[in-house]
Amino acid sequence: MGTRYDQLCLSERCEIFRLRAGGISLRRIALKLGRNPATISRELRRNAKATKAWSGGYEPARAQALAERRRRWDCRFKMARQPELRKRVRQLLAMGWSPEQIAGRLALTDASMRISHESIYRYIYHRVAQNDYWHRLLPSRKNRRGRLRRGGISTVRSFKRRISIHDRPPEVSDRSNKGHWEADLMCFTKRREAVLVVHERSSRILLAARQTTKAAPIVADAIGRLIAQLPPELRRTMTFDNGTEFALHYRLDDELGLKTFFCDTHAPWQKGGVENAILRLRRALPRKSDLAAISPRQLSRIVANYNATPRRCLGFRTPAEVFWDILNPLHFKRETTCSPARARRC
Repeated sequence: MGTRYDQLCLSERCEIFRLRAGGISLRRIALKLGRNPATISRELRRNAKATKAWSGGYEPARAQALAERRRRWDCRFKMARQPELRKRVRQLLAMGWSPEQIAGRLALTDASMRISHESIYRYIYHRVAQNDYWHRLLPSRKNRRGRLRRGGISTVRSFKRRISIHDRPPEVSDRSNKGHWEADLMCFTKRREAVLVVHERSSRILLAARQTTKAAPIVADAIGRLIAQLPPELRRTMTFDNGTEFALHYRLDDELGLKTFFCDTHAPWQKGGVENAILRLRRALPRKSDLAAISPRQLSRIVANYNATPRRCLGFRTPAEVFWDILNPLHFKRETTCSPARARRC
């Protein structure tokens, strides 16, 4: 009789119990069932162990239940069964990719490593329970889902020429329209250390500049330098929160023709694109980072890495690729930006 490689069934486990109770050797039991002797030995060794709730000994129904439970548990963690997939996912997590980005990109480039983002999350949280802290590789470094709520003092009345986000043209809400931006400051533990982050809504491209002060004139000038070289079609509007660093926003309108709008108080999600971008940047720039120890070249690499990371909302293309496709028809000078290939080298 040939060797069989499928799973043991309940009837076979009953036969193992009956023959073993009759004093039959493992080799003779294996021969009778058409199994490898190692299969019979492993079955008895795994399912006859004594536990706190079981005094020991082999019992067919209990062995069947244990096997089914192991099978269900293994199916939950595809990464546990595929070492190469697990290694690849960990590498991409260490690069700052989210599980959703990893799942989408693998589906495009390597069908043999296809996995859902929920499967990646399940495995990560399973490893957390085993004191193997995979959650620290997540962009947000959290071991549970949720968001924090914060308050603050409104500065609405102190802003000159402030226009509410509710008066913003309806076309801005449609992310297919180019040239609409969001901006915010990425703050750190040390005072007066910040990174100005500017985010384009349609392509998700990110521009950033280090700030040594949060003074409104300095911030307004920095925003102007970041977008001044773009064609008018790519600098139409910009949305801010109500931080005092944006009090001189109207300079952008006067000098560049960039219309500015402000979120409601305590409603940062109304400019969710830049908020999400800052959350992703925190993977490489935690709040406790010392910006003085980070060179301009290192900061440029971090931003370039963000722009070269695929996004589901872009069909798993990168922001650099999408932004380059927008710039190309405008015949914009090559020197004022960089192609996706150059962005990856920055």
